[in-house]
Amino acid sequence: MQKETIIISLGGSLVAPGEIDMGFLKSFKYSLQKYLGARRFFIFVGGGKIARNYQKALLEFGAKSSDRDWVGINITKLNAEVLKQVFFGNCYPKIITDPNKKVKTTKDIIIGAGWKPGWSTDYDAVLIAKNHGAKTIINLTNIDYVYDKNPNESPDAKPLKEIDWKSFERIVGDKWTPGLSMPFDPRASKLAARLKLKVVIINGKHLERFEDFLNSKPFIGTTIQ
Repeated sequence: MQKETIIISLGGSLVAPGEIDMGFLKSFKYSLQKYLGARRFFIFVGGGKIARNYQKALLEFGAKSSDRDWVGINITKLNAEVLKQVFFGNCYPKIITDPNKKVKTTKDIIIGAGWKPGWSTDYDAVLIAKNHGAKTIINLTNIDYVYDKNPNESPDAKPLKEIDWKSFERIVGDKWTPGLSMPFDPRASKLAARLKLKVVIINGKHLERFEDFLNSKPFIGTTIQ
């Protein structure tokens, strides 16, 4: 029986909001281990707030966009090294950086990091889904829902449990900049829409919601499709 392949785009700020969040990593490992054997997981980890802090500093000194992107990519690789160790024994021994390459392994967990300037690990996750026949991407982030407008700027912003790709693209726009903080990046969204993928936004600080989704139960979060 062929295993279902699920792609996870993991927010870097869950792994390292400042220091490495050992509590989250242990809980994430415990949650994911329940599904090994029946499912295979590709996990692409972002750079998070730490990457954005470095990118902001470089911008102050005139660094061009591609240089700021490379800093973010290198931080995703550091986060990926941590994750690889978390899942040691169940994990493919190499960190995937080129999402266009097929991965042949019997391991149930494959860790990925940033690839090249111009897009985020969300985009890498979509490319991996395309090349490995996955239909679902779970975006573990630090928000409960996608909102119809920025909740930090608009107190009347409404949470959305479901949204189609066209409506979502109107919310996030169509431009990528290094360090952009969006529920799912604009370039990744366009490709996911074209591939007819389902992307599920779940707050990774509440991993029971992640497990509810994997168990086909009602969950708190947003489905984009």
